[in-house]
Amino acid sequence: MPDNGGVVVVSNHQSYFDPPLIAAGLRRQLNFLARKSLFRLKFFAWLIGMLDAIPLETEGIGFEGIKESLKRLRNGEMILVFPEGARTWEGEIAPFLQGSLVLAQRSKTTILPTALSGCYEAWPRIKKFPRLWGRIRVIYGKPIPYSEFENLNEEELRRLLETRIAELFQILKTKR
Repeated sequence: MPDNGGVVVVSNHQSYFDPPLIAAGLRRQLNFLARKSLFRLKFFAWLIGMLDAIPLETEGIGFEGIKESLKRLRNGEMILVFPEGARTWEGEIAPFLQGSLVLAQRSKTTILPTALSGCYEAWPRIKKFPRLWGRIRVIYGKPIPYSEFENLNEEELRRLLETRIAELFQILKTKR
């Protein structure tokens, strides 16, 4: 884990628990992107605002959220990105969306592959409230410096990260 400099943390997305659980295992403060519609709910807006969330417009390109994220990365901060675009419906990793890794490429920062397991079982997308039992695990992979992906196009980077995160996810599933 880099002690300084901008880092894009890239992870699968299983539940609302994901951002705080990923952040809990890091030595540095983690910013994350949240769809702008989540800021409409007063309590949730307050909560994710306290966690330094960056509102991202999911309709269209979302320039403001991208611009703010790039600014924070250039200031040496960490940003969490869920390239699947939404929480999983079945608990497995969904294909990464096109354009989901633009921050890593434009900011020229390190990428930290990350995977979660058990969050889906604790609070699946179809349930209104979480279960308060079960085993949740987070694993952080080896950081990927910009020099290792600067010559990759978007598709190649997406495949690389899908593979790395799937490998991490498989490690977690076999440890249950």
